[in-house]
Amino acid sequence: MSVWPAWEVREDADSMTWFNVRLVFSDGARVDALAVVAEDGVCLEDVRAMPALSLDDLGALADWIEEPLFEACGLEPGAEAEAGAGPRRARPAWPRGMEGRRLIALEYRAAQDDGVDPVLAVMCATGHSRRKSLRLISQARDAGFLTPRHARR
Repeated sequence: MSVWPAWEVREDADSMTWFNVRLVFSDGARVDALAVVAEDGVCLEDVRAMPALSLDDLGALADWIEEPLFEACGLEPGAEAEAGAGPRRARPAWPRGMEGRRLIALEYRAAQDDGVDPVLAVMCATGHSRRKSLRLISQARDAGFLTPRHARR
């Protein structure tokens, strides 16, 4: 994670500092945020993530960046911060290989049975983009977990 100051505003005895924050995960996911540090804590002004964060991960983002932000300011994080909390992933862990392909097929078929977009269901389950999800669905088809898309002549 990298943190660097963007700007600072002082008014009387109070000050607020904006920081650019970048988190890069081992799977290639990235989160860029503009955070404000003031006396009462950390506020997020802008967040951009690739792939998009789930609502749970968005809620946890402040916890992920609070301690490094306070360190960058030379302040101590509040007592409410969880001590020893391990890092979290931006997207759920998804098995690779045949097990992953089988789970893709299960998600795809369940979405079809529910009458919803199966590609979107795979995207939500894996946290991957539409393009990557289509590639995973294709691999599940090639492995025989899904029926062929088009009849060949």
